[in-house]
Amino acid sequence: MAKRNANGMGTVTRRTDGRWQAAVYVPQPDGTEKRKFVYGNTRDEAEEERHKLVDKARSGIPVPTRSPRLAEWLPLWLEEIVKPTRKRTTYVKYEMHSRLYLVPMLGTKRLEALNVTDVRRFLTAHAKQHTSATAKESHAVLRSALSAACREELISRNVAKLVQPPRVESKQYEPWTIEETLIFLRAVRRDPMYAAILLAVALGLRRGEIVGLKWSQVDFSSATIHLGKQLQRRNGELYEDTTKGRKRPMPLPLICVVALRWQRLRWLAMREKAGAGWSENDYVFVTRNGRPIEGRNLYRSFTRIAAGAGLRVVRLHDARHGFATLMADSGVEPRLLMELMGHSEIGVTMNVYTHVVQKSKREAIKIVDRLLRPERSR
Repeated sequence: MAKRNANGMGTVTRRTDGRWQAAVYVPQPDGTEKRKFVYGNTRDEAEEERHKLVDKARSGIPVPTRSPRLAEWLPLWLEEIVKPTRKRTTYVKYEMHSRLYLVPMLGTKRLEALNVTDVRRFLTAHAKQHTSATAKESHAVLRSALSAACREELISRNVAKLVQPPRVESKQYEPWTIEETLIFLRAVRRDPMYAAILLAVALGLRRGEIVGLKWSQVDFSSATIHLGKQLQRRNGELYEDTTKGRKRPMPLPLICVVALRWQRLRWLAMREKAGAGWSENDYVFVTRNGRPIEGRNLYRSFTRIAAGAGLRVVRLHDARHGFATLMADSGVEPRLLMELMGHSEIGVTMNVYTHVVQKSKREAIKIVDRLLRPERSR
C-alpha cells in the first residue's frame, strides 16, 4: 500500500519497473498548478525529491512540468530580464543573435532537452555559414540566456558552458605612426570637425563619448573633461547612455584645451546666427541648428581628411588604438593606461591595446645582444 500524505504533500508510489516515483502539485510560471513527477531508485530517494518539490511549492517558486522551447524562452528572457537590466546596445545585439541565428537553428529544442552535442553542432554549422566571430558571439548570448533559465529554475544546468566557443584569431591593428598622425593633424587643423577628431587622436576617446560630450563635462580651469557618458543611435533613435567603462576625469593636453576653446567660440557664433531655430542643448559638437552631430558623420569626415592627405585610411576607432600604443610605447604603466582608456578590466588593456611598436621591439632585442655577446679574449 502506498503511504498517503496530507493534502498538498504529494504521493509516493512504486512503479511497475521497480523504481519509485513522487507526484506533487506545483505552481507554473503562468500561475496555474500542474502535477510534477520525480523519480528515485529507492523510496527514500523519491521521498527526498518529493520534499524538495513541496518546499518549492510552499515558497511559491514555479516548477515547470515541461520546460519551454528555446524559441519561447528567448523573447521572454530578452523582454523581462535583458531589457530592464542591460544597456540598449546589449539588448539590440542579443535580440539580433536570437532572431537571426539561435531561433532558426535551435529554436525547436526544449531547454531541458538541449544537450552539449546540440550546442556543439550548432556552433560548427554557424561558423561555416557565417564567421567564427559571429558564432562566438551567438554562443555568449546562448550561455547568458541559459544561465538566466537556471536562475529561474527552468533547467538544472547550462550546457552552453560545457562547450568551447569557436576560436577567433585576434585582429592585428596597424594604427598610424607618429609621423602619419602629425601629417593628419596638419590636414585636419582647418576642418570644422578639428576639435572632435583631435579628441579621438590625442586622447583615444570613443566615438560615442565625443559626439555625446557636453560643455558641463568640460572644465577649462583645471584643463579636464569628465567622461562616462555617450550618445548612441539604435533602430533610428538617438539616446544618451553610460559608457562601457568607468566614469573618469581626463586631463587635457594644451593642444586639446586650445581646440575646445576655439570650438566654444564657434559654438557661440553658430547659436547667435541660428537665432530662434537653435536647438537648446549642451552638446559640444553640433550642427548649424544646434543638434548633436551624428557619429557616422564624424567618421566620414575622418576618412575624407585622411584620404585627402594621402594617408592609409584607418577606422576612427584605430585612433584609439594608436593613442594606447603611443602611451604604452612611451612607458605609461598599464594600470594608468587602463584609467586613461576607461577600461573596466586590466585584461582588455593588456590584450587588445598595448601593442608595442617596432622601434620598441628592436630596443628590447638589443638587450639580447648585450647579454649574449661573447667575451673578448684578453
